[in-house]
Amino acid sequence: MMCINNNSTDAYFNLAAEEYLLNSFPEDVFMLWQNEPSVVIGKHQNVWAEINPGFVLERDIKVVRRFSGGGAVYHDMGNLNLTFIERNKYPDFDKFTSVLLNLLAKIGIQAKADERRGITLNGFKISGSAQCIHKHKSMFHATLLFNTDLNILSQALQGDAEHANDWSGESRVTYVNSVKSQVTNIQKYLVSPMQLQEFKEIVMDYFLEDKMVNKAYVFSEKDIEAIGRLKKEKYATNEWNFKASLLK
Repeated sequence: MMCINNNSTDAYFNLAAEEYLLNSFPEDVFMLWQNEPSVVIGKHQNVWAEINPGFVLERDIKVVRRFSGGGAVYHDMGNLNLTFIERNKYPDFDKFTSVLLNLLAKIGIQAKADERRGITLNGFKISGSAQCIHKHKSMFHATLLFNTDLNILSQALQGDAEHANDWSGESRVTYVNSVKSQVTNIQKYLVSPMQLQEFKEIVMDYFLEDKMVNKAYVFSEKDIEAIGRLKKEKYATNEWNFKASLLK
C-alpha cells in the first residue's frame, strides 16, 4: 500500500486527489490530509439543506462536494482526514473502522464504532466516514476531530432543509440528509498533552510500520498536474458543488 502524506490544504485539490487516485492509481492507497475551513457534502445531498450560507460566506468557508455519498462534515486544520483506496469490488468497510479504533488505542483513546461506521468517545462523535465502490475499486474515508473549532462546525452545518429548494431553485425530490450528532475533540481526552503535528506523525508511522508491505509515496509532477486539472474542471466549479439536480 502506498502511503501519502498530502500536504495540500486546498479542499478542491484534495477531493480531486481522491477521485484521481481512485480512477488512475494502480496501487492500494492510504492518504492523510487536512483542509482549511471547508464544508464537505455528500454526492447526493442538497447543499442548501446542509450549510448556513450566510455564515459560510462571511467566514470564507469553502463548500465542496465529494465523490462518495453520506452526510455533510466540517473540516478545519484541527481535523485529520484519512482515505483508504483498494482494489476490491466486495470490500469489508468495517475493517477500516477497526483500523482507526486500533490507531486511537495507540494514544490511549478507547473509542467505539456506531452502526454507521462513525466513531464515538463517551457518547460523542469524533469520526464520521463515507464509502463508495467504483468499478473494481473501493474507497473509504473518515475524519478525526482532534482540536477542531466546534462552535464554527456547529454554525456552518446549520442548514434549512425545509426551505432548501427556495435557495437552490431546484425541484429534485430525493436527497440524502445528514444525521446530526453531538461531537467532541480527541485532544480533550488525552492523558498526556499532544499537539496535532505529533498525532499526524503517529498516524503516518502507524501505517508505515510494515515496510515490507507499505511504503511512502509523494505526488509526482504528473500526479499534481492531473489532480489540478480535475480540480479546475470539476471540484472547484459551482456546477459540481451546488447544483445537485445535475448529478446522476
